[in-house]
Amino acid sequence: MAAPVSNVGISSGERSAFRCTSFQKKTRSRLIAIPGTRPSVQNGQLLVSTGVTSLDYLLGGGLAVGTVLLIEEDLYDSYSRMILKYFLAEGVVCRHELFVAAAQDNPNDILQELPAPILDDVAFPKPVEQPRLSCEPQDSLDAMKIAWRYQNLPKVQSALASSSRFGHYYDVSKTMEPEIRQAAKCHCFYFPDHPTQSSTTHSPMLQSYSALLKSLQEVIHREGFFIAAPMSKSRNILRVGLHSLGSVLWGDDLSCHDSPRHRHALTTFLYGLRALLRSSLSVAVVTIPSRLIQDSSLMGSITQLCDYAIALESFKGSERETNPLYKDYHGLLHVHQVPHLNCLASQLPDHKDLAFKLKRKQFTIELRRQRFFMLTHKMRDLIKCNEQSASKVRSDHPCQSSLKVSKILTCFWDIMG
Repeated sequence: MAAPVSNVGISSGERSAFRCTSFQKKTRSRLIAIPGTRPSVQNGQLLVSTGVTSLDYLLGGGLAVGTVLLIEEDLYDSYSRMILKYFLAEGVVCRHELFVAAAQDNPNDILQELPAPILDDVAFPKPVEQPRLSCEPQDSLDAMKIAWRYQNLPKVQSALASSSRFGHYYDVSKTMEPEIRQAAKCHCFYFPDHPTQSSTTHSPMLQSYSALLKSLQEVIHREGFFIAAPMSKSRNILRVGLHSLGSVLWGDDLSCHDSPRHRHALTTFLYGLRALLRSSLSVAVVTIPSRLIQDSSLMGSITQLCDYAIALESFKGSERETNPLYKDYHGLLHVHQVPHLNCLASQLPDHKDLAFKLKRKQFTIELRRQRFFMLTHKMRDLIKCNEQSASKVRSDHPCQSSLKVSKILTCFWDIMG
């Protein structure tokens, strides 16, 4: 048995230094507190909302900062454009900065079509009427109903009240008020306003994509969105919306020929875009007319260069538009890719049978299996009704029995699609 160590002759300062060790408690690193963001419960990544709450749920809670969401456009580019406007509208409400690039429509026209928020807590500065001076005794009594210290305070908050919330709801039947839209800082890139110049050097990237990437890099550097930038002011998020890349209007021939001349132009741009977003507080949504790209391997490379990938399949102009099985929906949504950030496996949704519909005021994504369950219950009720009279019909009129059985089978195969 070891003898106890004697503390005789050791001062209190030496005794405290003797007890001190190099052990330090491991603490979780604090994330940047930015309005309209929240950390992921799965991997701790900073997330922003797409503006569609059901889409946020499918993508693992939202879009991670520094990632790219690829949207394969539907047939008439109506619903993919709507999701892009939802994404930009969420940035306006959260006071994030916007960068919008397009070649067909002017980005200012896209911003004017943003849906209006339907929450009551979205408050923006408005002029406050000055209180009237009255000499009537009744008015003075009414003015004394409120405490004197709160009487001269403004009636409307001077800051955005809902900027700290994650995800909002919007009314697609109304457009956002100009006062709300102008409160956010927007950067626009309209390709016809940036004429291309002939270059002697050979580059795999088109001049249109090169000018777009250079303009985005200048905005990120000038506005201080780089992660390595000094913390001289409060940080913010830059939302990047790129509409219909790969189309002819951008000077790309991916959708024109089976063997395009600029085959690697878009992939080179996406590679540079993702590298730029990885080092900045930015998140991008890119729409591509994938139905016009004939090369499936090239489309696979485009998908791999993005972090998230979804596809919209609209029923407009197809046989499913008149099919009673799909009468409650306007199209199908396919989730092709979800990133695995800070984890070993990606969080793909368990359900693949997804459909979207545009209500009078809202765009939602639902599980189409609910429609299947409803029809199966109806068919079960139909079978139960026929079971009671089955024996009598079978003995008296065997032909009618076979007709009813064929009707039930026809209903079943309609349900199965």
